[in-house]
Amino acid sequence: MASETNASAPVVTRFAPSPTGFLHIGGARTALFNWLFARHHGGKVLLRIEDTDKKRSTQEAIDAILDGLDWLGLDFDDEPVFQSQRAERHAEVAHQLLESGHAYKCFATSEELEAMRAEQRANKQPMRYDGRWRDREPGPEQEGQPYTIRLKTPTEGETVIEDEVQGTVKVRNAEIDDYIILRADGTPTYMLAVVVDDHDMGVTHVIRGDDHLNNAFRQLPIYDAMGWPKPTYAHVPLIHGSDGAKLSKRHGALGAEAYRDEHGILPEALFNYLLRLGWGHGDQEEFTKQEAIELFDLDHVGKSPSRFDLKKLLNLNGHHIREADDARLAKLVAARMEQPPAHELLELAMPVLKLRARNLDELATGAAFLTRKRPLDVDEKAAILLDEEGRQRLALVHERLSSEKDWTLEALEASTKALAEELEVGLGKLAQPLRAALTGTTQSPGIFDVLVLLGREESLARIADQAV
Repeated sequence: MASETNASAPVVTRFAPSPTGFLHIGGARTALFNWLFARHHGGKVLLRIEDTDKKRSTQEAIDAILDGLDWLGLDFDDEPVFQSQRAERHAEVAHQLLESGHAYKCFATSEELEAMRAEQRANKQPMRYDGRWRDREPGPEQEGQPYTIRLKTPTEGETVIEDEVQGTVKVRNAEIDDYIILRADGTPTYMLAVVVDDHDMGVTHVIRGDDHLNNAFRQLPIYDAMGWPKPTYAHVPLIHGSDGAKLSKRHGALGAEAYRDEHGILPEALFNYLLRLGWGHGDQEEFTKQEAIELFDLDHVGKSPSRFDLKKLLNLNGHHIREADDARLAKLVAARMEQPPAHELLELAMPVLKLRARNLDELATGAAFLTRKRPLDVDEKAAILLDEEGRQRLALVHERLSSEKDWTLEALEASTKALAEELEVGLGKLAQPLRAALTGTTQSPGIFDVLVLLGREESLARIADQAV
């Protein structure tokens, strides 16, 4: 069975999440691939909220999905379409299929269908509708009785999909049963709604997870029955955890907002990481948004599941932090601090703070010394460095730096190194207790950067607090 596709039309893709939860990582990647494909081809990308499950769909989830997409920098070319608002149109198509003979009324009761399934289970047969009302005319006893509308699917031959990712995939039509397209209460099923919406929205390419591949074979008969052009399909393998198992929360399968809020990930880092989950361009690991648009294609989407690794995401995030604008980082970091310093000081600190940070929380932790109140509470490791010998050396450092007129990194480093040589000790013997006194910890940016950032008065006061 074959029909024309609309592959030659201007590209239109869609992202169609169900708002029963947040924008999870797999959905975010699906949105990204649809967005990139449309942008690469100068086409449109549309958003459809599949909110027909009223019991599970929530406004909170819709807001979170929209927020996550916006944060990732994925914009859409029209207002979102809400599937729940289109039920009348879906029902209209179901009745058109009924009138054209491509669908039929099924009066089977729930008890009859359960008996049918029980018999199939007992005989170890495939669980599918047996077509009992396919060629049967309703009699007087069906008058006024509830019925569903079922699609009359082909029973012979096979359906072939030339999938842009999976390649040629075939299914025998006998394996596809006559499924319900309109329930007894007049509401449409997912299979019908998706096809009608994709057609009405002009979608040319359906890019989605390969867990929907079987759905494609069930949806194509509707396109044929209505005489509509079929979309081009691209079913992308799902994302697994780093251990190869199905992705779950223990692997880091969280909503997009959690990577922002809980993990301190930059949107461009998650964008870049999701792009590389299942797609590649040679050995290149980092891409700007414009590069991604120029290079993205479906030919280089892999057929095997990709593996999500939070450590790799954090490492990539560290690269993007180092490339990020310092003023922007300062603003993001300040929002994560209980007592943020002045914006100008935090921005000034960013070049040294971001050298090793992998996320915004590490930046915030690294910046905490800037606003700590005297006398500093020192942690356990720092206290070890501030033993009697360390504090005696701090007194010598205080004396030397007090006479320093040029409070610059170069001058401070030269003075401290000269003192270490006079004392015949390694620079670390002075720098370690100095770091403990200035920050209350054993980890910080370079100690001379710390001195410059804190300034002369505050630095000397903190050293004096701990010196003998």
